[in-house]
Amino acid sequence: MPSGEIQQRVQRHIDSLVGTGAETGVQVAVYRDGALVVDAVAGSADPAAGRALTSGTPVFSFSTGKNMATTIAHALVARGYLGYDTRVADLWPEFGEHGKAATTLRHVLTHTAGLPAMPREITPADLPDRSRVCAALAGAEPRWPPGTAVGYHAYTFGFLVGELARRATGRPMRELLREWVTAPLGIDGQLYFGAPAEALPGFARLEQPARDRPGGPADDDAILAPWERRPGAELGNDDEILRADIPSVGSATAHGLAAMFDALLRARLVDPAQLAQLSALAFEGTDRVFGTPARMALGFPLGRAGAPAEERSAAFGWPGGGGSYAYADPARGVAFALTKTRLRPDFDTALSVTAILADHLARDEERP
Repeated sequence: MPSGEIQQRVQRHIDSLVGTGAETGVQVAVYRDGALVVDAVAGSADPAAGRALTSGTPVFSFSTGKNMATTIAHALVARGYLGYDTRVADLWPEFGEHGKAATTLRHVLTHTAGLPAMPREITPADLPDRSRVCAALAGAEPRWPPGTAVGYHAYTFGFLVGELARRATGRPMRELLREWVTAPLGIDGQLYFGAPAEALPGFARLEQPARDRPGGPADDDAILAPWERRPGAELGNDDEILRADIPSVGSATAHGLAAMFDALLRARLVDPAQLAQLSALAFEGTDRVFGTPARMALGFPLGRAGAPAEERSAAFGWPGGGGSYAYADPARGVAFALTKTRLRPDFDTALSVTAILADHLARDEERP
């Protein structure tokens, strides 16, 4: 267990958040240059059952799972199964309909494939049915020509990556994640696309204040359906969802995410040349879904969340609906992850912890 200054600062902070009722359960893990410097946990995994949260408790963390899916995509390239400019339809011929024939893995990774939203006939209940979802995506018309604009692919991203992986290797993402990431890194049981039924009693239970729950009528002008825009605790507490291979979202411990990113930074999953390529700016524009500026690397948003506007670092990583967040910073050798059990429509907790870490790193850099 880390015992340095940064461990103590983070532990005190998350203890305070849980103590004041702002959070119910929080995990934080940080690696720096291959060393675990923070492994902090506070609160409950299941308040109703009186079960404490530990650093080994998986938490369904919504789109933070995209960090795992993207890592598998880069491993597919590293192992020669795909290239970044491989056309999706070369492996998945029926996907080439309706102007999608030129779509490449690069377009999928940069969220420029033109399929940000699930076809309207797909509901959360359909997510465990890979064949149905993928057939709907193959028959969908893109909202823009692939590669010409960016827009967050909330749930479609993972199914596109996952179907490419399945067709390239003959295996589902859950198996690739275990064989290529968790087993060699010694973090089995900490990252999941579809968990075995016997593991589910050890998972955290999500909770969500009534005011933050998804609801309201569908907006015909919105690109994403309400369930795609705002996470609901009931989705992450559903055993069928937790058992399903849905690589747009995932269950993870903060330690598992940080260990994965640390391995990526230290060339254990890709070589240094590929790391430089995947963390470079690949597409920049205004996100068609949210209307906000987007700077995309290959599979990750670029820049540390909450960093000053003038900071244009090569840090990369996805947050997750409800407030989780993970990122890697190649320049500083830092891999960070935070997971939490209370879903909120902001990232205040994650930003408060990354601010503590940024202050600690800045002090370190000032020391002679």
